[in-house]
Amino acid sequence: EVQFVESGGGLVQAGGSLRLSCAASGFTSDDWNIGWFRQAPGKEREGVSCIRSADGSTYYADSVKGRFTIAVDNVKNTAFLQMNSLKPEDTAVYYCAIKVWGRDLPVPLWLYDDWGQGTQVTVSA
Repeated sequence: EVQFVESGGGLVQAGGSLRLSCAASGFTSDDWNIGWFRQAPGKEREGVSCIRSADGSTYYADSVKGRFTIAVDNVKNTAFLQMNSLKPEDTAVYYCAIKVWGRDLPVPLWLYDDWGQGTQVTVSA
């Protein structure tokens, strides 16, 4: 089972920025996917962004394109989500997830192997 340490959530005003990080351990793979998902109260969990460690390919949901940037540190098995120009509608619990054996993007939610505990992001108007 993969272990995660998620951090970086918090409260920010609209237009502000936050940087989420997700450090994964307990797996052995040179090619893996990290995905960021979010779930707002009363809504389904939705994909935000994902990255493949082997080639750095990335995917973004239309709602965050141009505002969010995903990156990965392959040495530390850590993924980052830089979130700029935040909007109140970005408020949600953000989860990272790992697909240990990498595949082309985007990776459907149900194919991820393990999930982090989630971190709350709240954007005030």
